[in-house]
Amino acid sequence: MIDTRQSILDWPFVRQCPMKPPPELAELRAKPPCVVRIPAGATPERLAWLVTRHADVQQALKDPRMSADELKPGAPVRIQLPPGDRPSSFLRMDDPEHNRLRSMIATEFTARRVRGLHQPVQALIDDLLDGLAERPRPADLVDAFSQRLPSLVIARLLGVPDTQYDFFVDRTRVLLSQEDLAAAYTAYMDLTAFLRELALVKREKPEDDLMSRLATRHMATGAIDVDQLVGIARLVLVAGHETTTNQIALSVLSLLLDPELKDQVLADDGKLVPAFLEESMRYWSISQDAILRMATEDLELGGVRMSAGDAVVISIPGANHDPGMFPDPERIDVLRDTSEHLQWGKGPHYCQGAPLARLEMELAIKALFRRFPGLRLNCAREDIPFRRAPIFYGLTGLPVTW
Repeated sequence: MIDTRQSILDWPFVRQCPMKPPPELAELRAKPPCVVRIPAGATPERLAWLVTRHADVQQALKDPRMSADELKPGAPVRIQLPPGDRPSSFLRMDDPEHNRLRSMIATEFTARRVRGLHQPVQALIDDLLDGLAERPRPADLVDAFSQRLPSLVIARLLGVPDTQYDFFVDRTRVLLSQEDLAAAYTAYMDLTAFLRELALVKREKPEDDLMSRLATRHMATGAIDVDQLVGIARLVLVAGHETTTNQIALSVLSLLLDPELKDQVLADDGKLVPAFLEESMRYWSISQDAILRMATEDLELGGVRMSAGDAVVISIPGANHDPGMFPDPERIDVLRDTSEHLQWGKGPHYCQGAPLARLEMELAIKALFRRFPGLRLNCAREDIPFRRAPIFYGLTGLPVTW
């Protein structure tokens, strides 16, 4: 049972320095999990345990007693969505239903399948860089490149027409900003209606894309209905472009701010780019505060007794900046072992799209600096437009010239 007699912090925390996680996380790692207050939204305000140490976060992500099911009575919610009688996607379900639905798209993101996407992704990158070269300088790298690449890749994989690019990017941004819940709800419903209509079209006129395969292999057999198909597609669409967009932009920014790091990473035809990207993911930890669970049994975590029904906030930035796992965590070190960073999660909800995101990011970084070796930031450091909204960290723009 959560002890309400101890001091309670309001969560989520705010980054005081845009280059570092909130300072409260470093202070709290020295202690057992503490109590925080989750703000009201689709669910009432409530208290939760905050887990920040790497070992504790890893345990929480893997423990089957930590439920992700948003429909369990009292389940904590971070991304506020319109209420419904089903979870919004399998990301917010538990096994066995979570695994049943997740397995339907597993073959889309295997290493072999992703290797086959190398050429079309590279061709798209080259086209986008041609477009960037034609823009007046300075140019916004987010708008011209880092947002367009993953958005178009995931849209084409799903079967969403390129002409709908501006629509789904805008609706995703509004949904995830969570600054105006009425607007977020509208964005969610707009995306849902769009994907539902597209799913019905794919069922009648299938093409070579993920939504068509879901419609003909699974919806046609009764394994899923149209709402479940839409839930899968919506998750892939939103998660598949939003995180990669922000990670590419922040990784480029890291190199532009540190010429020595850039020279080190890009030497030998970018030999260290893959290692740099893993370290950049650890450093930026863009999944700021999106992961919540609920204990289904009494258990111990981080030296604290948690009771069935307790809410738990899992801090990826806290874990990825734990000096016990990553010495001198506030420094980007491309030679460190980052194999245990948790940006992709851990356990049953590990991100299926990780291989595709890695491919996009590696090809993007190498091609960008090969095409524009003189690329440089076109604003003062203090004027870099960081996104202050929670959920996923990133940039609203990145002014560059060359």
